[in-house]
Amino acid sequence: MSRPTPPTYKTRNWPAYSEALKRRGSLRIWFDPEMSWDAVPTGRRGRQPTYSDTAIRTCLTMKVLFGMALR
Repeated sequence: MSRPTPPTYKTRNWPAYSEALKRRGSLRIWFDPEMSWDAVPTGRRGRQPTYSDTAIRTCLTMKVLFGMALR
C-alpha cells in the first residue's frame, strides 16, 4: 500500500496574499520595559557578550514562531 501524497501549497499571487495578510489585522508584541537587552559584563578575559540571554531567547523564539530571518 502506497502513502498518499501530501498536498503542496504554493502562493502564486503574491500581491493578493500580501493584501489578505494586511486585512487580517495587526500583530502586536509587547516587551517588558524592565527587560535588559544588554549583557552584564562577566569579568572574564576575552570579548564580552553583547546581548543578554533573555534577548537572545526572545529573538530565537520570534524566529521560530514567525519564520523570520535573524537580521
